Amino acid sequence: MEQDKNNTSRKKFVLWSIAIVSSITALKLFPSASKKKQTVKLLTQDGRLVEVEKDRIGASKIKITDEELKSWVKNNKRSIR
Repeated sequence: MEQDKNNTSRKKFVLWSIAIVSSITALKLFPSASKKKQTVKLLTQDGRLVEVEKDRIGASKIKITDEELKSWVKNNKRSIR
């Protein structure tokens, strides 16, 4: 009698586990259509913090040198004051 109870409880546990894992997998495979767009916070040249959607940011493949960055920061500090 006890073996039957253990067998049915084990079967229920396995079935519930499979159901939970499959539902989590289905939720990951089919994300909701009303998903929020991802935004990034960026600092503008005049010192304001703005949020921009990731898909609107274009990647410029030209990197600036350290000297250009230092001169840009020095010039903008003077204009902010």
